[in-house]
Amino acid sequence: MKKPTLMVGAGALALLVVAVGLSLRPGSDPVAAQQPAPVSSAPAAGPAVARLGNQQIDLPELKTVLASLPAESREQLRGNRGALETWIRSRLAQKAVLEQADAQGWRQRPEVEQQTRAATEQIVFRDYMLSVSQVPADYPSAAELQQAYDSGKAQWVTPPLYQVSQIFLAVTEPQSVDTVRRQAQELSRRAQAAPGDFAALATQYSQDPQTAPRGGDSGLQPLQQLVPEVRGAVSRLKVGAVSDVVQSAAGFHVLKLTSQQPARTATLDELRERLTQALRAQRQEQIAKAYLEGMLNTATLSIDGAELNKVLE
Repeated sequence: MKKPTLMVGAGALALLVVAVGLSLRPGSDPVAAQQPAPVSSAPAAGPAVARLGNQQIDLPELKTVLASLPAESREQLRGNRGALETWIRSRLAQKAVLEQADAQGWRQRPEVEQQTRAATEQIVFRDYMLSVSQVPADYPSAAELQQAYDSGKAQWVTPPLYQVSQIFLAVTEPQSVDTVRRQAQELSRRAQAAPGDFAALATQYSQDPQTAPRGGDSGLQPLQQLVPEVRGAVSRLKVGAVSDVVQSAAGFHVLKLTSQQPARTATLDELRERLTQALRAQRQEQIAKAYLEGMLNTATLSIDGAELNKVLE
């Protein structure tokens, strides 16, 4: 069945990024970063959450992974057992491969040792630069925050938001299109005749597992997050009205516009945390840049043009 929801779920996308990123991106695995020594074939102390041959993942390791994630991603991952198990399988496979590589002395290969030294230098450099570019705890001040908000006010406009409910009927086989369309048309007719019954109809007939238990409600969202066919229909609806049948690639939708919020400028209180983080990151970058420039000015810098030309030839 094709995806029946009205919008691409940001939560699902975040979970996918977390699951794939932790297991595949070089140097991004917070567990691997703390395990530079060869993978031991001896089982770790304590009960294992999962095992693969000689390798296992214990509770402290899993807690370390969860603690390293942003709070929102951590909560999403806790509620998505499938994504968590995907990461566990990937991590166990990685450990098994490392075990084989260590048995063959792979870490002692010259090219591996060279990359290890380079990676270590980058870690030390990054960590040290963080230590010398700390931003004062009281930055930004209230006045600096207000100035940043005022100067960027045109950027703080939020788009109109639409609270949409739907009755979704999926089309699983080409030959069932007409049958499903007629069923959707009947539900649209009933909902238009009695809009107050929309939630009950959605709960009973909608095949979208995410919104059906909520009477079809998909929450407030901008038009840009709706699938194109739904977007056009919603933009023409008045609050409280029910649409005719809308066909998308996944099936048929009957839509009700429950409420609408006009475009507005977000307040400073709403943006305070994000704006503070952005200003602190910007200031830290400035401090780090000044520190590096200072290092270049502490001694005479010379570049041998003849030797450099040999590299470029």
